[in-house]
Amino acid sequence: MIYKFTILSDEVEDFVRVISIDAEASFLDFHHAILDSCQYTKDMLTTFFICSDDWEKEQEVTLIEMDTGSEYDDLVMEDTKLEDLINDEKQKLMYVFDLLSERTFFMEVTEIIPGVSSSHAECILSRGHAPAQILLEDDVIITPDINVDASFYGDTAFDENELDDVDFDDAEPEPDELNFDDNSFFDDSI
Repeated sequence: MIYKFTILSDEVEDFVRVISIDAEASFLDFHHAILDSCQYTKDMLTTFFICSDDWEKEQEVTLIEMDTGSEYDDLVMEDTKLEDLINDEKQKLMYVFDLLSERTFFMEVTEIIPGVSSSHAECILSRGHAPAQILLEDDVIITPDINVDASFYGDTAFDENELDDVDFDDAEPEPDELNFDDNSFFDDSI
């Protein structure tokens, strides 16, 4: 059985990818097909979500083993076949390709072809440029604001008074290793 997935982006209006992949392929195979179709590097953490008809996230399938604390099973892409979680046309999925900024592709199973198999995934339609894999603004990666408080460290009973007092004013200054007053330091040939 073959699944055809149509992939869209809410960032780039004319971006469309259609990927044809065997139902017995793993989510890892599908992950690689998506990255290849967008010419993305394969060094980022990503995740899939099986979604309800209203795009509510349900079952997550992660790239690496993670304890999500979710009501659903902890599934890993490499060990999970597409057919294990996808049964119907119009099934909706999200593929979060930039976890830090929570940037997502929206996918839907647009066709299921029974009685056919394929040894590899194939991008059968590629329209428009993919959004940048990582958002950059003036060569600085944009990351979401993180509220760093006591709970950030995993212990809501965190007490700043438990830390040792350090008085940096009493520290001995390090000796200068370079003497900037010496003109021989600068090279006039530049």
